[in-house]
Amino acid sequence: MSKEIINRVENSKLISIDLGDYYLPGKRHELDIKDWLIDGLYLKEKEFRTAVKNHNWIQYKDSFVAINCTSKAIIPPWAYMLISTQLSNNTKKTVIGNLNDLERENFEEQIEKINLSLYQDKSVVIKGCSNNKVPISTYYNLCSKLLPVAKSIMYGEACSSVPVFKKRF
Repeated sequence: MSKEIINRVENSKLISIDLGDYYLPGKRHELDIKDWLIDGLYLKEKEFRTAVKNHNWIQYKDSFVAINCTSKAIIPPWAYMLISTQLSNNTKKTVIGNLNDLERENFEEQIEKINLSLYQDKSVVIKGCSNNKVPISTYYNLCSKLLPVAKSIMYGEACSSVPVFKKRF
């Protein structure tokens, strides 16, 4: 006389969100302006323009690019503008900052597209593990977006989640 095993998680009305599903596939590049500066410290317009002109821009085709300067040099805004004119027709997305900034912006864009009506008065669990690295700020942004509509928000897995929010009636 064996009892049938019932999967309570499967039968629950929890809606699970895996932020890894919102990862945008494609190559990532970080373009460091430091390499085009004199001694890595200061920008000389003529040399900078020559470096930009002679750079292999096709390598960024259909990629995500972060334009950054890892030295303590002060870079004028027109330098970023000059680089972005070269990248505009080749990349999927370009940001000023590092690769973490790029990922944060990509995820924020994807979260903005979420149809909140799917989560109206529902219990939602935001998965804690993903195949893709998810910036911490993405969890905050998703939670903030769900607060006005979700009945409850949890973090983790459906079988062992941490309560984050529960709407009081």
